[in-house]
Amino acid sequence: MRKITDLLNLRDGEDDRVKTLEAVKNNITFKGANLWILACAIIVASVGLNVNSTAVIIGAMLISPLMGPIVGAGFALGIYDFSLLKRSLKNLLTATVVSLVVSTLYFYLSPFKDVQSELLARTSPNIYDILIAFFGGVVGVIAVTRSEKGNPIPGVAIATALMPPLCTAGYGIATAQWTFFLGAFYLYCINCVFIGIATFLIIKYLNYPAVKQVDERHQKRVKYTIAFLITVMLVPSSYLAYSLYREQQFKKNTDLFIEREFTNKGYTIVYKKTDFTPKAKKLELAFLSRRFSESEIKELKDKLNLNKYLAGTQLQIRQDSTDRFNALKGDILSQIKSSENEMNVKDVKIMQLEKQLTRNKFDNIQILKETRVLFPEVSSLSINKSSLVNQKDSITTITAVIYDGAKTLSPAQSDKLKLWLNERLLVKDVELFKKH
Repeated sequence: MRKITDLLNLRDGEDDRVKTLEAVKNNITFKGANLWILACAIIVASVGLNVNSTAVIIGAMLISPLMGPIVGAGFALGIYDFSLLKRSLKNLLTATVVSLVVSTLYFYLSPFKDVQSELLARTSPNIYDILIAFFGGVVGVIAVTRSEKGNPIPGVAIATALMPPLCTAGYGIATAQWTFFLGAFYLYCINCVFIGIATFLIIKYLNYPAVKQVDERHQKRVKYTIAFLITVMLVPSSYLAYSLYREQQFKKNTDLFIEREFTNKGYTIVYKKTDFTPKAKKLELAFLSRRFSESEIKELKDKLNLNKYLAGTQLQIRQDSTDRFNALKGDILSQIKSSENEMNVKDVKIMQLEKQLTRNKFDNIQILKETRVLFPEVSSLSINKSSLVNQKDSITTITAVIYDGAKTLSPAQSDKLKLWLNERLLVKDVELFKKH
């Protein structure tokens, strides 16, 4: 038994109590350097929340001096030093107001106001946050009373996380999202109260001497105040923890229900939405091809109600009527047919253009060979389509044939060549020109 007592002895390694108390008193003041450090820590934490950076938020918690007045308040209650308690609470209030103002200004001026996961994590406190704050506070005050402070104090600053809730509360004010403000500020109050209570209990356990003797009536008032604060923080957070448990169970059992009733049967789900509130639960689904009759939907609702976590859930399966589905199918087919017709028209136009290009293209070399058989005087020949504009601004298209030879063809030969070329080229508008 003695070995166990020695093993759990907190007095082993304890620092001088007068020195410890002086250190606590020095850390509660917020002015000069401490105030600057606090403002900078708030900016760093706000940036971390804004960009959703966990590392930056942890860095802000490490440099934050907010623990000082909270530990001071717990010390003051433990030794019944009400002047120290008043100073600690006054400085804590100053630090809280400064932090809220700085974080509100930052988020008001910041162009990025999207809700990040790090912000959301500070808006729904529950009983687990109370456990973190309490046991973090226990470690913190034990570290403060040691002669060798060691590593626990930075760890406590990270675990209790006083800075991020205050910054989230500032975000709620800047964006007028009051549920964010209330949830985050409630979490901040939980941390402050339970760090203070943990400090009070450890100081009482270590039997720190009272600054002045306090009668039994004052001692009872302190105990009643602490009990009241514990109740105020514990009841809402317990309710929120229970709500969180119910929501997690709802989501878990919903996934199991969907897997059992639909996924394992090969039905493809294309849309899924769950909605959970303490007063109403809803599950919406839509399927790729499976259609359910009224009796099948009723059977599924009955199965939902058999599960205690899903009882009362409103099941809604989104599906069109058969007529509407057929109409939609007809519209799709009409659109496809219309697209095909448009393609056919385009194909016809392309073929017409290709034919026109073919008609306007002549094999000059071959035609020259044939021409020289009938008209040896022709030494060269060029054929192309040309457009002529007359005085009335009308356009006439001709097949222009430019030839060259040792001598100019006679009128009779020219007429004969024109007739032959009209037949050969399948045109009726050949005009002959002698190259100069």
